[in-house]
Amino acid sequence: MADWIASGSQFAGVDEVGLVSMAAARDRAESAWRDLDLHGGWAAEPYVPVSDLTALRFGRECRPVQRAAVAVAEQMPTAGLMMIEAPMGEGKTEAALAAAEVLARRFGANGVFVGMPTQATSDPMFSRVLEWAQRVQPGTPVGLLHGKRQFNKQWRELREMRFLSVGEGGTDEFGCSDEYGLGGTAVRRAAEAPSEWFLAAKRGLLMPMTVGTVDQLLHAATRTRHVMLRHAGLAGRVVILDEVHAYDVYMEQFLCEVLRWLADAGVPVILLSATLPPPLRERLAVAYLQGSSGRRDIEAPAALVADGGYPVVRSGWLDADGPGLHVVAAPAWRDSVPVRVEVLPEGQPDGPDAMVAMLQEDLADGGCALIVRNTVGRAQHAYRAVRAAFGDDEVVLLHSRLTVGERADRSARILDLLGPPGRPAGADRPRRLIVVATQLAEQSFDIDVDLLVTDVAPIDLLLQRAGRLHRHARRPGDRPSRVSAPRVVVTGMRPRPGQAPIFVPGSTTVYGDYLLLHAAHLVLEAANGPGWHIPRDVPALVRRGYADSQTVPDGWSDAVADAKARWQICQQKRASKAGAFLLAGEDALGLKDLAGLHEIATADLGDDDAVAAVVRDGPESVEVILVRHDERGFQTLQGRALGTTGAALYDQELVEAVLNTAVRMPPYDRLTVAAKAELRPLPECGDDPWLRRTRALILDGQRSAVLGGYPVVYDDELGLLVEPAPAQMR
Repeated sequence: MADWIASGSQFAGVDEVGLVSMAAARDRAESAWRDLDLHGGWAAEPYVPVSDLTALRFGRECRPVQRAAVAVAEQMPTAGLMMIEAPMGEGKTEAALAAAEVLARRFGANGVFVGMPTQATSDPMFSRVLEWAQRVQPGTPVGLLHGKRQFNKQWRELREMRFLSVGEGGTDEFGCSDEYGLGGTAVRRAAEAPSEWFLAAKRGLLMPMTVGTVDQLLHAATRTRHVMLRHAGLAGRVVILDEVHAYDVYMEQFLCEVLRWLADAGVPVILLSATLPPPLRERLAVAYLQGSSGRRDIEAPAALVADGGYPVVRSGWLDADGPGLHVVAAPAWRDSVPVRVEVLPEGQPDGPDAMVAMLQEDLADGGCALIVRNTVGRAQHAYRAVRAAFGDDEVVLLHSRLTVGERADRSARILDLLGPPGRPAGADRPRRLIVVATQLAEQSFDIDVDLLVTDVAPIDLLLQRAGRLHRHARRPGDRPSRVSAPRVVVTGMRPRPGQAPIFVPGSTTVYGDYLLLHAAHLVLEAANGPGWHIPRDVPALVRRGYADSQTVPDGWSDAVADAKARWQICQQKRASKAGAFLLAGEDALGLKDLAGLHEIATADLGDDDAVAAVVRDGPESVEVILVRHDERGFQTLQGRALGTTGAALYDQELVEAVLNTAVRMPPYDRLTVAAKAELRPLPECGDDPWLRRTRALILDGQRSAVLGGYPVVYDDELGLLVEPAPAQMR
């Protein structure tokens, strides 16, 4: 890093021997260092003599799981792995940040990396970490790491606040003295804005405090050029990973590999999840202990992976006495609530008529509902039907095939309307609102609804979706009587007497039959019985939903056995596929040096899409920007002129308008091939580097085009429509 800095433009060379001197060198170095304005690192404060660290940092009453996390962090004898499992809305993020502060102080870490499963979940986490960092150490820069960070309003504002005028009286707005004696004319960078040096390619993780997608971390587990820079950035940090249950078996291989390297480097890791299946918990714990020991054949202590209450904080480490552990169960912040579970059988393919009729009855007196569909096509179809019955003002659609600008606006509107009570500048809760969404509403989406309608999904994900249901305490009478008790209505399957249920094709494409059959059994059992008590029943439900020995109803055995065989083959193939990209793998544990790793490197991963293509498994898709074109030339999606060649894109306001139309195409093979072959960036793209490398889909006056034989249309309400979609993707 020092060599890289010294090779930069700030350290200009000297071409006359007579100018070379130690004094001149010191002057040049001081000037260059001032121009770079690098923050020297994040230093956790000395021990804070209060029993309630979370209350000190977040200004709210400490919850039991938060107090347990801080206590466990204080008692770990060496850097290790901490796993926090707690219900949705329990305050896991605050618990992890408080624990990270303790671990940083005790083990000498100088920063934190917080990894989230998606860009959409990274943005709100960035705001929370930025606020926390300023409370711990005012002026701490916090970086945001993902390919769409320029769309994050708070990030853009920080970049624009790079310099602030020094006020009269010799101090600036932070109370800092005017050391240069320039009165009201000096300027200084806003402390929270990271130095420009960190924002160049491959340098993001070198910032001491960062929030980003988990891809940024998983990249450190790949055989790629410059991977050592990511390890340099992670060394000396505390790593926090949220929503760990969201990683599939392919991503899990990279996660386990990076846990081995982090453990080897003595990096404390905190994993967060509301619903962590026991087998996954064991694999993650073993991976960290493998890295600590340098041995493949090591077992995690049984108590570390067994159910141990809920909420629960677990920690594991390796010291001279072998693997150690500490498990602390904490009482839930809220009492368990009975949740009624119902099944609304799927009628005609994608037919939402029964659901609409149910909503009309249940929301007759008002109320707010969330409908979660497993595919974009099903969400769009359901939205059409619900909007026809309730009108435009009472229904909102949210999915991944909206442009990034529209998706951000709708997400903000939903959070404002259905977020926690008493939020600053929040709008009044609507009398009635129906949100139709895909998995975007499944995690890190702090909304509170009165009724949940959801496609069947693996049980841990169903429970995640149920975390939006009656999420916040409200005054008596705030919820209409018909939806005053929490209720989950499961759709997307057709039960059959004496036989396994039938699932809609899109759900089986996303999740496979095996986990859906386990979940369907638990759903039907609850629907015919007392329902669920949440959070009390969560650990047992998740354990049963992933248990190989799960008992299923008579008549299901053959279907479950066939589905299990297919699932196991698929899991093995995906795990093996990931192995081709892993940095070293289990076989390299205990090696004395890194000789040979450079000989097997894959191609350099130049952008986020390239990283995602390696660390995430799934059909390839292409991201595009949407522009219109007619005899007048290019226009934005809203009709603002860009000129005949797009030359107006040197205007920053127009650049942002075009950037906000970015959308990812559906992952249909023929569509992806055609997009890569036929689409190019706009002829004139201005100075924006992201725009210069992003393909443009040119639409006609009706916002339509044909690509790969597919008619493509962008609708303001529905988002991107591609018809006819393959049946399994609808």
